[in-house]
Amino acid sequence: MTDPGFVASIFDMDGLLVDSESLWQVAEVEILGGLGVPIDPHQCRQTKGMFVNEVTAYWHERFPWHGPTTDDVAVQVVDRVCQLVVERGHLLPGVDQAIGLCQRHGLVLGLASSSEYRLIDLVLGHFGLAPHFDVVHSAEEEPYGKPHPGVYLGAAAKLGADPTRCLAWEDAGAGVLAAKAARMVCVAVPEPAERDRPPFAIADAVLGSLAEADDDLYARLVAARDVSAGTPPLDREAP
Repeated sequence: MTDPGFVASIFDMDGLLVDSESLWQVAEVEILGGLGVPIDPHQCRQTKGMFVNEVTAYWHERFPWHGPTTDDVAVQVVDRVCQLVVERGHLLPGVDQAIGLCQRHGLVLGLASSSEYRLIDLVLGHFGLAPHFDVVHSAEEEPYGKPHPGVYLGAAAKLGADPTRCLAWEDAGAGVLAAKAARMVCVAVPEPAERDRPPFAIADAVLGSLAEADDDLYARLVAARDVSAGTPPLDREAP
């Protein structure tokens, strides 16, 4: 039976389901560094959660380069990430456990990612995750990436679910802000070095890994949903 608290569960992808954040860093350092941007893996964290075209625009504004457009560079970055996912990527601990928990409680599953559809499709197919997700929604379809709530609201709309009855799973601070702005209950699974960042203070639960997802956690999240359900909605069109 579907739990009275939630009807849907929406997962982020990069850094939550698959260990791809480090691969994005490699790609950005290679591609942007080759254009003269003085970037290192630590600085890549400044744009974590953004759509790739926003990332390249961000760095071009600060360190303009001659030659390819920011959109062309974004294509190069995603091409490289796709290659690295196949060569080096792996699922993070607890993915099956978190998905199984949601399915056991009768929730439909969606994915809301800042990645392009071609990378999403590659990851879900490569790791055999595609059958678990009823819908997939990319910020590619939205005017703004995270922390704007559009990608989460879009995924909820595709699922036919009231956002207040959706459970979101995130690893990035920008993603937590997006999920909470969409009025969803949010589980955060940050990297240890980022756990104390301000956005994670508004998450409804903060885990060390998805392997901590269990029925006790789920009961606490239902209670958190009951408390927050009265919050007035945000306008989706607001930037």
